[in-house]
Amino acid sequence: MFGSSKAKETKKPKYNGWDLKNKLFWTEGWGSMALAILAALTIRWLLLEAYVIPSGSMFPSLLKNDHIFVNKLTYGIRFPFSENWMVKFREPERGEVIVFKYPKEMGTFFIKRIIGTPGDKIKFENGILYINDKPQEKMVPKSSVDFDYLREEDFKSEGGNQDTKSNYVHFTEMLDGGIGDKHVVVPHSILMKKGELMGFSGDGEWIVPEDSLFVMGDNRYNSHDSRFWGFVPQKNILGKAGFVWLSCEEMIPVISVICNPLTVRGTRFFHFIHD
Repeated sequence: MFGSSKAKETKKPKYNGWDLKNKLFWTEGWGSMALAILAALTIRWLLLEAYVIPSGSMFPSLLKNDHIFVNKLTYGIRFPFSENWMVKFREPERGEVIVFKYPKEMGTFFIKRIIGTPGDKIKFENGILYINDKPQEKMVPKSSVDFDYLREEDFKSEGGNQDTKSNYVHFTEMLDGGIGDKHVVVPHSILMKKGELMGFSGDGEWIVPEDSLFVMGDNRYNSHDSRFWGFVPQKNILGKAGFVWLSCEEMIPVISVICNPLTVRGTRFFHFIHD
């Protein structure tokens, strides 16, 4: 007599939607979704967070509608949903571009360049930036004096309908970087207005207090920064700007956080934000 050729059926584990002990809950059910959300929140808290540049205050280094990733791990690790440090790796340095909570309205995020660290004496007068009484050198770039990648519309949106690209000069500023007396030259692009600069409301002199920073936009005459509203408490820092992963000239009108694919700036992809 021959044995039965019928194969034994493997019983598939019964799936109960809320059975946490069932493997399927963590691979196919609600548990897998919870793990994915937890992973995304952990990455946002600990490693990277995405932001969109809303204005031209950082022209020409950053353009309006640049989508950037911010490195949350540069300066240390904070407790979740807190401004207190779990562990701190290092202090912010002059020349670095940071995203932070606007001190006057904590729900608003700004992006600016660090110009002064605790104890620094900062002076801005007649278009010249002084750090600890030393004027910062400016050089006209050889290959980008006309900054063709910026549009006339960009200038009108920042400086008013009468503003035009021809009103500006593109410089490379040789910023004294580092902390305190640490000497590191940080070359970066800035925009300056041509002609008479005296009487600008942002002129002044400041001493940076402890645990604070003095920040400025690279578009020096179209930036709402520390010259007007004061210092940034270091606890307000969200992270150091890393790189542009997407950029476009216009956003979709009905969904203002999504790029219009017809206006994507392909040359900006993975553009690193230099100190």
